[in-house]
Amino acid sequence: MMKKSSDSKGTASMVESLDVDWEMRPSGMLVQKRDDDVVDVNGGGVSFRGPMIKIIVSYGSSQHEVYVPAQSTFGDVKKVLAHKTSLGPQEQRLFFRGKEKVDGEHLHMEGVKDKTKLLLLEDSASKERKLEEIEKRNEMLKACEAVAGVRAEVDKLLERVTALEVAVNGGTKVDQKEFVVSTELLMRQLLKLDGIEAEGESKLQRKAEVRRVQNLVDALDSLKARNSNPISNNDNTVSVTTKWESFDSGMGSLRAPAPVSPSTKVKQDWEQFD
Repeated sequence: MMKKSSDSKGTASMVESLDVDWEMRPSGMLVQKRDDDVVDVNGGGVSFRGPMIKIIVSYGSSQHEVYVPAQSTFGDVKKVLAHKTSLGPQEQRLFFRGKEKVDGEHLHMEGVKDKTKLLLLEDSASKERKLEEIEKRNEMLKACEAVAGVRAEVDKLLERVTALEVAVNGGTKVDQKEFVVSTELLMRQLLKLDGIEAEGESKLQRKAEVRRVQNLVDALDSLKARNSNPISNNDNTVSVTTKWESFDSGMGSLRAPAPVSPSTKVKQDWEQFD
């Protein structure tokens, strides 16, 4: 009997000296506690140790099944739901039996069992923030469309300015009214751009278009000044064009222009041959 007592004390001493977890079997036998396997049952890299229970979470018109340990918290459930919904843990509100649960509360302590149903709602602050982001995105798209409309009109005016530039450079006298009207049309587009409320990308597009309109206005001012004060031409200047005629012999003949009035200046020099 003394020997048996000694063996019991030795076993107890050995149990206390080992850094292990122990559990009591229904038979009364003390054995080392077994670790449950780590299983990723919910996806997204979130793993738990069993035994697991299934919880059915209703969110809007959809339902999600999640698996968590029976002794986990509602905060753990939110982490799993973050991988199944577009809501982060801080954006979620979990309800059980009509009462919102706190992240630190444990499922088994609150009566949550296998196949228990929970209700998930989005936090009001999160919902408002998303609505603001959607509204801001819609406003930016609207601003981009408005800038694009102005850009199309400026493209047409660019063709007009280009035509005026070709005429002035070619020595054609242009009515001053053409420059005034073109400038006025460009200024109208500038006013449209000024009335567009833009942020982000749409603001950059508006700024670029404003700069383009201003450059066209400056170009018109320069063309208008050149048209008013031509350097080499005056009101009595005319343009004389040489004409070539083909004959049966295949030789070209240069025909001198008809006599002109004394007030007319001829820009071509003619050379007489024997």
